Amino acid sequence: MGASGALARILAALALVLLTFNPSGYSYSHWLAQGFPHVSAAQVVVGLLLLICWVIYVTATLRSLGLFGVTLLLALFAALVWLAVQNGWMHLSGGSALAWIAVIATGVILGIGMCWSFVRRRLSGQTDVDEVHGN
Repeated sequence: MGASGALARILAALALVLLTFNPSGYSYSHWLAQGFPHVSAAQVVVGLLLLICWVIYVTATLRSLGLFGVTLLLALFAALVWLAVQNGWMHLSGGSALAWIAVIATGVILGIGMCWSFVRRRLSGQTDVDEVHGN
């Protein structure tokens, strides 16, 4: 997997997060909230598809990075936001800015989680094995 494969995985993870929720008002969460508690069949189908994707992404991320790796990436994002605010590159006056940061950080972390096994294999030469099947 090259840089384009990693970028594709990160963009797909960002798309999943942004389709589920984003502060713009155009997301599955907003669509569902508009008519709640009445839910259409289309909303259920889309919700189940999103849930399936979330399970795949979260499972892959936790298997490749582990809870400690995810925590380290969250800490890195928090430190980068702190650095940007401290240097005046970013202002967090509105709640929308924090929501966008959280959504983007979540997407990037999920995308890195989808790539990390490939990166680790390239750096270390070791292969990851999740399941062992006996004959």
